[in-house]
Amino acid sequence: MKRWIVLAAALAVGLAGCSKKTTAGAPAPMPGQKSTAEAMLAYSHSMSVELPTADIPPRIDAIRKACISSVHGACNLLNVDQSSTGGSITVRIVPEGVQPLAEMAGAGGKVSSRTTSAEDISDAVHETQRDRDQLEAYAKRLDDIAARKDLSVTDLIAVSKEQAAVAEKRRILDNAAADQHHRLDTNLLRISFNDPHARASRREFGDIGPVMVDSALDGTADALAALAEGLPYLIIAFPLAWLWWLAWRKVTRRWRK
Repeated sequence: MKRWIVLAAALAVGLAGCSKKTTAGAPAPMPGQKSTAEAMLAYSHSMSVELPTADIPPRIDAIRKACISSVHGACNLLNVDQSSTGGSITVRIVPEGVQPLAEMAGAGGKVSSRTTSAEDISDAVHETQRDRDQLEAYAKRLDDIAARKDLSVTDLIAVSKEQAAVAEKRRILDNAAADQHHRLDTNLLRISFNDPHARASRREFGDIGPVMVDSALDGTADALAALAEGLPYLIIAFPLAWLWWLAWRKVTRRWRK
């Protein structure tokens, strides 16, 4: 009886171990990441999905439509690329929308790879803010100068030109700051699709050309080598054959006489 209890316990442990291994082998989710004010990390994700060639264009189109219509939150379509055996789509979307788009991309296919990376842009953000603060201080001094009553016309024109230059620099810095905050508030997601079976077939067929060229080159080289080896014998044999023909002709003429 004790033996049966021990065997049952061992079997249960083995089944539990198999169950854990199966769960660990399942593809991990790809949730979006939110940056913090302290870290200032710009997150990006990439994943590769294997699908039949016929299913790739409609899958890319479905993701494109979901992005354009903001089904899973604010989304910007950045790039769509398609080929005969695959394609890719790149979007910038709010963190909450990364996982739904990833699930849409991998439905019915095989996710061969997925990666998440982060770029620390805190230095760039702080530098942009510092430049904006310095520019604002300079703009205030220009405003104070322009408000003076004793300013000559020439000086007023010079100050006005400088104020216009400051306004242009402010516009550039504001755009840079907006782009940086947009990168912090959203995630970059690039999804690649391919059909491994189609690629393998094209690769095997494509190898026929190089193989034929190599074979032709090898055959030509062998023929030239054989010709080079036999050329000296031809040079010697031709005069001998000509002399033999002349001698034979003389002999036959004498017989005829």
